[in-house]
Amino acid sequence: MARFKQHSIVPGFGLTLGYTLTYLSLIVLIPLAALVTKGAAQSWASFSATIFDPRTLAAWRLTFGTAFIASAVNVVFGLAIAWSLVRYEFPGRRLLDALIDVPFALPTAVSGIALTAIYSEHGWMGRWLTPLGIKAAFTPLGIVIALAFIGLPFIVRTVQPAIEDLDPAVEEAAALLGASRLQTLRRVILPALQPALIAGFATAFARALGEYGSVIFISGNMPMKTEIASLLIVTKLEQYDYTGAAAIALLMLASSFAMLFAVNAGQWWFARRHERGA
Repeated sequence: MARFKQHSIVPGFGLTLGYTLTYLSLIVLIPLAALVTKGAAQSWASFSATIFDPRTLAAWRLTFGTAFIASAVNVVFGLAIAWSLVRYEFPGRRLLDALIDVPFALPTAVSGIALTAIYSEHGWMGRWLTPLGIKAAFTPLGIVIALAFIGLPFIVRTVQPAIEDLDPAVEEAAALLGASRLQTLRRVILPALQPALIAGFATAFARALGEYGSVIFISGNMPMKTEIASLLIVTKLEQYDYTGAAAIALLMLASSFAMLFAVNAGQWWFARRHERGA
């Protein structure tokens, strides 16, 4: 046992670890275990009937699809925003950097009401989109907009440190060796930022899967059309269908865990490949 003992200037490792595990168990592990127990307690026939119900499948396809599209769009624009904030000095840069965190601080219901007001038929943006035949509010497009709004900070804040660690001298060396800007971007910059981009995408995607407040106002909540999985869970709870709500919640939990596990595995693989290359 002596070889596993680590000496530290600040004592209290056992106490702090105990508090950490207790707090983590009360806040995270026990509620998740209760959800898994509730979902697994029902029979497979009941579970499959809820999961494969046409309304559930429609809600799940809409939730998964809009979350994926919003996260993919945020990867592109989030990378551009993070690059501008790190590499360029311009008036209002600090203000823009602070505005990125607004979706974190803003209540989701407030953001949902604001987006609905802006993108409705007579809103600031909706009045310009309607003549073009584009309807944002109360359609899947509105859901994508809401999820892109709440997911953008996850991409920017994940990619920013990676860009700060990227030495500009590497880009200059690529240019001196004859690489074009596109080649430098594709072969030098993007490979270095790839782990951060994947992590940001997965985090934003997992967050979008469970989003509720900012979506219910702009989606219209029409079953089989604009009803998301989170709203379906709330609907089943209001109908006292606790087992059905637990089944859908368990599916969403498994999807989020699978995404986060894939991200961690991908980061481990990239780190191993980088070590071998070094």
